[in-house]
Parts: sequence; C-alpha cells; structure tokens
Amino acid sequence: MSALAEMRRLACTAPPRAGATRIVLVDGRSGAGKTRLAAELAAGLEAPVVELEFLYPGWDGLEAGVALLVDEVLAPLAAGERVLVPRWNWRRRRYVEPWELPPSPLVVIEGVGAGARASAAYGSLLVWVDAASEVRRQRALARDGTLYVGQWERWAAQEEAHLARERTPERADLVVDTTEAEPVVVRRRTA
Repeated sequence: MSALAEMRRLACTAPPRAGATRIVLVDGRSGAGKTRLAAELAAGLEAPVVELEFLYPGWDGLEAGVALLVDEVLAPLAAGERVLVPRWNWRRRRYVEPWELPPSPLVVIEGVGAGARASAAYGSLLVWVDAASEVRRQRALARDGTLYVGQWERWAAQEEAHLARERTPERADLVVDTTEAEPVVVRRRTA
C-alpha cells in the first residue's frame, strides 16, 4: 500500500477528536514535502487544508503560529463554532483578512508544528514527514528562493527547539520519508 493510500485509510478510520471532525496533522521540517503530501491527501478526501505557513507571524513565529492554530482553529472547531483562519501576509508583514474554514468531516492541517502536543490533542492522525537534510534544504530554497535563503538557519533553530520539546516524530502515528519521488512509510505506531 502506498504512503498516501495508508494515510487516507487511517484518516478515514480514526475517530474524530475535534467535535465531529477528524483532523489529520501533517508535520515535518521545512522542505520535507508536507505541503505536497497534505494537498494530495486532502484532494483525495475532498477536505480543506489549513497551512500553518499563513499562521506564523513572520520568521520568528513558529510557536506563535502553533498557539494560533489551537486557539483560533482547533478549539473553535471542536466547540462547533465558526472558524476564521488567520492569514499572515509575508510581504506586508501583518495579518490580513482571515478566511472561513468550511464545515467538513475531515480537515488536513500541515506545517512545522502541526503535531505539537497542544494541537495533537485534537488530532485523529499525526503524520511526520521526513526527508534527507540536503534534499529538504534544496526543496525549500527552490520553492522560496532568495526570500528564504537568509532565513534557513533562523527557522531551523526554531524547529530544533520546538522538536526537542515536543518530540513529534516519536509521537507520530505514521512516519513518511519523501527523499525519493515516491513517499514511503518508514514507521507506523503500534498500539
């Protein structure tokens, strides 16, 4: 079974933990391939995607973005309330008009920090996406170009501190390696 098929199977069979909504948390370091994998998963399940990239308030905002995810997206979703997802505009360096998350039985959330303990409390499935470090760096720089080149070390330091505390890969239900073109499941959590 492919990694994507396994993710779909687990997403559809896991119990909802955010009210009536199943939340799939797709986490991993920058450049690991989270966005592509989350988009493919969401398309196959006809689910909306919340990208943490638009919740971080700038290059020093990893932890603030996770807090916003919990406070502005997951807690209201679990309470059955209207969810307005914050949107950070990287060029303007400020939040702009939020977007409304449509009601859905399944939501995919992707980004560095998506699987933090605070957000994992709402998650039905936690997927850690990994790739070789040089592959991740090349992908991130190809994607974001000069915008990211001066920020790589700054962001990586936040990732390191976050992961040392959260230990997300160890808690993941599924670990997927995307170093090669076809993602591969390298570990499943056993009960």
